[in-house]
This record gives sequence, structure tokens and C-alpha cells, in this order.
Amino acid sequence: MEQVNPTRMELIKKNAQIKMAEQGRDLLRQKMDVLIHEFFKVMESFSRSRDELEAVAAEAQLSILLAEAVDDPITLKSASFVTRKSVMLEVRSRNIMGVPVPVVEKKRMSRSVVERGYGIVGTSGRLDETAEKFEAELDMLIDLAEKETAMRRLGAEIQMNRRRVNALEQLLIPELKRQARYIKISIEEREREDLFRLKKVKKLLERKSQDSVE
Repeated sequence: MEQVNPTRMELIKKNAQIKMAEQGRDLLRQKMDVLIHEFFKVMESFSRSRDELEAVAAEAQLSILLAEAVDDPITLKSASFVTRKSVMLEVRSRNIMGVPVPVVEKKRMSRSVVERGYGIVGTSGRLDETAEKFEAELDMLIDLAEKETAMRRLGAEIQMNRRRVNALEQLLIPELKRQARYIKISIEEREREDLFRLKKVKKLLERKSQDSVE
């Protein structure tokens, strides 16, 4: 146990520290409850989006296999080079109980035939359909990345809050209570000793008074 000064002022100080630590623990618990609720909400959305992505990815893969089997491979390759385009994303953040989570601002990846850059003449509708499905897949990938990052940050904050709550509950608060109990017992023992001495002095004075009367 840490060396403490067994005085009433120290006892008042320890009781104030206990109260502050318990308030901090309760606030951290409330924060953790909100974070856990938000985490599961994002996780449910992530799970739904992932299932949708798997379906869209399968359709896109089937479309490209069909196009490769039916259409001219040189035309497909030329169209793929023409449609290459960088994806511009703007990432901002929103705050959930002090935790910054990303919000991706983006334009939809779906484009018209003209925007894709390849000519209408010489290409089939299968190419357009394939491009649409892969653009939709890219949209969903970006959305999933946003949600996964949010889950990671919320999960890390939940773990950190749990460690703080455990430290308060299992270490700091019990130690402060042990110190307060030690101070209280020490004060009570000192008061009993003082009372015993006072009674002893009182008896001595009474005896001296009686002797002087006689």
C-alpha cells in the first residue's frame, strides 16, 4: 500500500478521489455502450453490403467471361485501356463519441458509354453491361472500405475504454478504498487512544483533588 498520511484532511481527499474515479468509470461505461451500439450497427450494414458485393462481383465476372468468349479479344483489351480512369475520393470524418470515423465523398463510378471513352461502333452491348457491373462493384468496394475502417476505429476505441474501465474498477478504485479504510481505522484508533489517555488523566486529577481535600 502506498504510504499515506492518516489525517482527516487526507481521508476527505481520498473520498473525493474515489468519487471522481467512480464517476469517470461510469462515464466510460456509458461511452462504451454507445460505441458498442454504433459498432454493431456498422457491422450489420457491412455484412449486408458484403453479401451484395459478392453477388455483384459474381455477375461482373460472369459478364467478362461471356464477353471474352463471344467478342473480339483485341476490341475488349482496347476498350479496357480507354476506360482506365483514376478514382477521385474526398475523405472527411464524422465524430462518434470522440472517435473520428471516415466518410468517403465520391461520385458514383457508373458512367455513360460516351464517358467511358470507347466507341459505340465496333463494341457490343455485352461490353456496356460488363462495364456497368464492374463500376457497381467498385462503388460497393469503396463503401465497404469506409465501413471497415469505421469498424476498426470503433473497435479499437471500445478495447481502450474497456481497459480503462478495468483499470479503474480492479486497480485504482480498490486501492483508493483500501487507503481510505486504513486512514479511517488509524484515526479511530488514535481517537480511542486519546480518549483512554484523557480518562486516565481525569482519574489522576480527581485522585489528587481528593487527596488535597483530606
